[in-house]
Amino acid sequence: MVADGSAVGDASNDVRWIINGKRLVQTESGLVCLTASRPFFESHIRDRVLALPNVELSELTDISRLEVSEDGKHVGGVWVFPEGRHETLLPADLVVDASGRGSRAPVWLEDLGYGRVQEEKHKIGMGYATRYYRIPEEAFEGNISVNTVASPAVPRGCICQKIDGGRAIVTAYGILGDHPPTDPAGYLDFIKSLAAPDIYEILQTAEPLNDPVAYKFPTNQRRHYELMTDFPTGFLVIGDAVASFNPSYAQGMTVSALDSIVLRKHVAGGGPVDPIAYFKDLSTDAIDGCWDMAVSSDLNFPGVEGERTPEIVETHEFISKVQDAAARDAEVSRAFQRVIGLADHYTVLHEPHLEAKIFQG
Repeated sequence: MVADGSAVGDASNDVRWIINGKRLVQTESGLVCLTASRPFFESHIRDRVLALPNVELSELTDISRLEVSEDGKHVGGVWVFPEGRHETLLPADLVVDASGRGSRAPVWLEDLGYGRVQEEKHKIGMGYATRYYRIPEEAFEGNISVNTVASPAVPRGCICQKIDGGRAIVTAYGILGDHPPTDPAGYLDFIKSLAAPDIYEILQTAEPLNDPVAYKFPTNQRRHYELMTDFPTGFLVIGDAVASFNPSYAQGMTVSALDSIVLRKHVAGGGPVDPIAYFKDLSTDAIDGCWDMAVSSDLNFPGVEGERTPEIVETHEFISKVQDAAARDAEVSRAFQRVIGLADHYTVLHEPHLEAKIFQG
């Protein structure tokens, strides 16, 4: 990927993070950061997957329904509509739904008599707009990405990073309906209003390659399959089809990777997978911690609806101190980066020597 034009570096040392208007200390975190466009990432992943000898891809094919045993207790495949052909049965020992937020699994299960999976949603009203640029190398000052993070004081953020094709991608975002405009002048004014001028200044030397393109993300969404007491065998759900998070935290693909580790554990024996056990492990080992982190972080913004328990308020106050300390101390910055990168558990921030640095300010 690097040979093809992706930028690579350390997620802390080579990325300029600006939180609450303050620049975090850049230091080695041990987290590899690869920056590229989504089509670039997906084409490389696709090539890797298709190189596997036991993988076959069915393109231009719609899935219409599940193939279910007469008693409704087992899924034995999917019925598909290949383009230009009649509905066809694709038999399977195990069907895994990785179709994202628009997954039809809740409807299928309800139709089969399993009841509707409990859904949890937290409205954040996020909207973002993305634009491609040609930016001089020196404007990045040795960084591969400059990230100005939204905060309660200024609930707008932006990411500017080097990508494939000698280009840069700039994504500006805001919550609760405060979205970046898609006209070029309004887009630039939005970026100028951020808590730090870094990205706006970089764009003064940049050549736009297209007009801004908008996307909206109204809610965090989680489907609590782990609470279901009955579930058909031969069928599992994974990734965004179970839980999808505020994209500004950039944890979705990491959570999906954690999901895949849970899946691997449950299929390793070669026999039938217990779906109830799978979903419980998926919740405990992959989703719970990240979900709580994302929801708690969103509640730091005053306009976001939700209960702010004393524990959540205490967490907000602590994280604010951590961020302040990360702007003056390399060790705190490294620890914080590894926590938000999901490499270390948040409890590392409470280690005595780190707490001493965090509270000394």
